[in-house]
Amino acid sequence: MSAGLEARRERLSLRALSLATLERQHLLRRTGGSALELVGHLFGLQAQAPMAPYFSLWARLKGFRPDDLSSLIENRDVVRIALMRGTVHAVTAADALSLRPWVRPIMDADLRTNTQHKAALVGMDLAALTDWSRATLECTPLSLADLRPLLAERWQDRDPVALAHAVRALLPLVQVPPRGIWGRSGQPVCTTLERWTDTPLSEPIPDEIILRYLAAYGPASAADAQAWSGLTRLGEVFDRLRPRLRVFVDEDGAELFDLPDAPRPDPAGSLPPRILAPYDSVLLGHANRSRVIADEHRKVVFTVNGIIKPTVLVGGQVAGFVTLTAKKRSAAVEIATFAPVAKGVTSALEAEAQRLLTFAYPDADDHDIRFTDAR
Repeated sequence: MSAGLEARRERLSLRALSLATLERQHLLRRTGGSALELVGHLFGLQAQAPMAPYFSLWARLKGFRPDDLSSLIENRDVVRIALMRGTVHAVTAADALSLRPWVRPIMDADLRTNTQHKAALVGMDLAALTDWSRATLECTPLSLADLRPLLAERWQDRDPVALAHAVRALLPLVQVPPRGIWGRSGQPVCTTLERWTDTPLSEPIPDEIILRYLAAYGPASAADAQAWSGLTRLGEVFDRLRPRLRVFVDEDGAELFDLPDAPRPDPAGSLPPRILAPYDSVLLGHANRSRVIADEHRKVVFTVNGIIKPTVLVGGQVAGFVTLTAKKRSAAVEIATFAPVAKGVTSALEAEAQRLLTFAYPDADDHDIRFTDAR
């Protein structure tokens, strides 16, 4: 890149980048509209923790109630399915039909590289496994645990655990209710996306998917999109889209792409405190996550066993994490911060925590909010 071209590109400060992303994520102010519209805009809510999408929507949507999402899942407008990075997301059914074929290379690669199961799958007739499993699960939705003895009976010389793992990769499996329904529980019982929606998979259009990604996560680099999706070689898509996009550079000189008319708030604007969901997608949507969380704090929030704690945003950055507890008719929020926060911020966080307790435990008679030191 020439020095002249570099000089003509607008440089985005870390704060400007943070505000732009949080604006897209509706974390600067809660938005109106419907839960379905917001699920579509956010283009994938992390859902490996069954209730996490509810807290993601609560943080972003005015007047959100748990039934607003539960009814969408029960009516099959929103589905829970393994997509980006091979992890479970809540997405609109329409988006799942194109996203699942788009991320298929991730699933295919796992069959070849998974250290626990790949050896047991050598020489397996994957087409036969796909056809048999599809027919079985479309006839009767099952958990993978319940599918294993049937696989063992059908392929007696194979490890049924490895076969069940392969089925998850080979088929677009939807987790059906009551999994993911507020106030209920259940094993992840699965059928195929096509059976659940009565609609065939659609051909993904990578350019449109990347534009949707930028609308929710931009400004972003090709590396960011690859980290979000788990796919590679997305630089080719960004190069193809370049004439339609604005190009910026961040404080380190990395190239960032964005939709021309997307909101990019004044960096001098305010950044209200927010409490984010566990596994919140804004923490996982980029390769360079410094726009929302410092590396030293990420090591605390992202635990070694894969759990991502619910976090606190102060000034657009993760400033701590929260712990929700409930016992009988009392509920509490503990806010652990990495550094002392100003009195005004403390008051704003207390108000946000009170809203969270009212949302999560509406029947609790006693609410307790306390601050601790996370250092």
